[in-house]
Amino acid sequence: MLEKSNKIKKRNNDYPLINEEIKTGKIRLIDVTGKQMGIYTSTDALNIAIEQNLDLVMMSDKSIPPVCRILDYGKYKFIQEKKAKEARKKQHNVTLKEVKMRYKIEEHDYKVRINQALRFLQSGDKVKAIITFRGREIQHANLAIELLKKMAQDLKNLADIQQPPSKDGKQMIMILSPKKTIVQ
Repeated sequence: MLEKSNKIKKRNNDYPLINEEIKTGKIRLIDVTGKQMGIYTSTDALNIAIEQNLDLVMMSDKSIPPVCRILDYGKYKFIQEKKAKEARKKQHNVTLKEVKMRYKIEEHDYKVRINQALRFLQSGDKVKAIITFRGREIQHANLAIELLKKMAQDLKNLADIQQPPSKDGKQMIMILSPKKTIVQ
């Protein structure tokens, strides 16, 4: 025989409990103006909210007794979503941009790579400087380290060395992060 599964509608935890969803015995009630009204049963508090044509919203279920507030839930939800949208708009995700070169780089090409790194750092991104080796060139790792140190020296007023030059297979890597004053 097939068993019927109980289809229970799960509540999204991002939003607080409202009106009939509040099933606790006693609650601390706060009115529209923010004034504490006292401790009521959840049914009495719901009746007070209905009389005012507003909603009963649980603000904190962690406290004893839980704190509920009488307010317009649609307006409250709109304001919360607006605040979250503003917070997402203000944050900046730092990405890692790569600047690749060889240790036998010419002066003009080096300056192009420095300008790329400058542009990335000024936009608030980290820079991963990579020097690749082919064949036996790996024997000249000291020249690559000197080149990366020269790059760090040229960018010292804009960047801090997050990871000093290190060998990674057939590559030499150094990571630069923008200084805090530049990002702000």
